[in-house]
Amino acid sequence: MIDITRRNALMGTAALVLSGCVGRTAHAADLHERLGAIERAAGGTLGAYVLDTASGEGTGWRQDERFAQCSSFKLSLAALALHLQEAGEITLNERIAFTKADLLQHSPVTSQNLDTGMTIGELAQATMVTSDNAAANLLLHRFGGPERLTAFWRALGDDTSRLDRYEPELNDVPPGEIRDTTTPVAAAHTLARLLTDNALREPSRDTLIRWMIAVETGGKRLRAGLPAGWRAGDKTGTGIGQTNATYVDIGWFELPSGQMVVVTSYFRPGKITGTIDPGAEFALAEVGRVAADWAMEQRS
Repeated sequence: MIDITRRNALMGTAALVLSGCVGRTAHAADLHERLGAIERAAGGTLGAYVLDTASGEGTGWRQDERFAQCSSFKLSLAALALHLQEAGEITLNERIAFTKADLLQHSPVTSQNLDTGMTIGELAQATMVTSDNAAANLLLHRFGGPERLTAFWRALGDDTSRLDRYEPELNDVPPGEIRDTTTPVAAAHTLARLLTDNALREPSRDTLIRWMIAVETGGKRLRAGLPAGWRAGDKTGTGIGQTNATYVDIGWFELPSGQMVVVTSYFRPGKITGTIDPGAEFALAEVGRVAADWAMEQRS
């Protein structure tokens, strides 16, 4: 549980950041400093990047440093399923059989469908919306392994992101490890390509966006910091080990004008709690607040 002193420090910094005491100008340096203030208050290591897809302007904090992807890779995995259907390599209606041996911790959808199996489309939706781990592994095996997802990133122009292992091993990323990692800036540009460029056709983009909006695991992270009523979607990731932990949320929000802003956020807390750390999630929510504030200032 987050201690009162630490929560007060986080909330105090948030008040300073969001009140405009650090300045109301729409400069990248200003956003950089606001993100840095979140890291200092939270007492861990924050990586984040905010990208305005309309102007192409973006900046962040530790945006070129590597962080564990954890389950956030499942967003690109779902996009890969949609891409492969477009290319005629698979059909989303293909049914995949599996057994109890394929199930992992946190397999809420696959565990209910042992008798019937699931289609590729159903598996992709499950791994996105509920972060079903067995669904992710089944898709990876069907598509050719982690290296196939890495190849997809390379085809999108992302030379940084990589997937090397399956669930749950991919969550064990100690400092200095490059397997199963990305950088905030690489992840942001990849997400922007999937959502706004021609990496996917419009029906597939619409499906991916719909799945991101329906995600059930991000209510206390980026989206918690956005103004009520804003349209948004995300994909979370959480890796909690004995010696390291990473909290992830990558997503997008739409301004009232309809323009899309992409945000990627990664936080390694200074202390390992062994359970979900409310302070870590609060730090990611503050990234969402700062990103929304900055994006609105861009248009003021």
